[in-house]
Amino acid sequence: MKKKTLALIHTVNWYDKSVFNPFVAPWLKRNPDVRVFNLMDDSLLAEALAHNGATKAVIKRIQFYVLSAEAMGADVAMCSCTTMGEATRLARQYASIPAFNIDEPMAREAVRRGRRIGIVATVPTSPAATQRQLEYAAHDAGVSISIKIALNEKAFAHLREGEIEEHNELVHREMDRLAPKVDVLVLGQISLARIKHPARVPVLQVGHSGLAEARRLLNQVRK
Repeated sequence: MKKKTLALIHTVNWYDKSVFNPFVAPWLKRNPDVRVFNLMDDSLLAEALAHNGATKAVIKRIQFYVLSAEAMGADVAMCSCTTMGEATRLARQYASIPAFNIDEPMAREAVRRGRRIGIVATVPTSPAATQRQLEYAAHDAGVSISIKIALNEKAFAHLREGEIEEHNELVHREMDRLAPKVDVLVLGQISLARIKHPARVPVLQVGHSGLAEARRLLNQVRK
């Protein structure tokens, strides 16, 4: 039987460390009927960070990458960058294959878990993007939610310098500060997907949940 194909669209050049090695490689071992290829353009996040969000040019490039993934034989496309959520939502209108952002399934689960939702982030463009995903999910579910945000840009600076312990300590601190005020915490960035820190409320992350959604969509493909 011909393998099904998942295209991954990345916006950082260290996607192997943040996405592929910790999540995709073990997932492929459990899903031998799937092959994966990667598309990477690290100008996407750089431009979005410089302009406090995805620009029209960034949105257009995401559309091109989704269409390129389709032309390259992908059955499903997943973007691994939280900041690209709105761009991915627009891009899938022009594709004939399913395309989604890695944090969409997390947002749907968060809305199922509670009405007071806390967002922990370290990239300045991430909270607004995660908030939009949560609001879309709440609208689709017919419920009202409230959102609180904890943003710590210093943590991301530590991560880029390879200072993992310092990064994690700051993230843990933000989680502890926000948890008493919400029903569920969401860590929408893939760079936060390996945080392991107990909280007094459920903690939802991307990574495994995104690949589970990819598997669900691939199951609908007939080869």
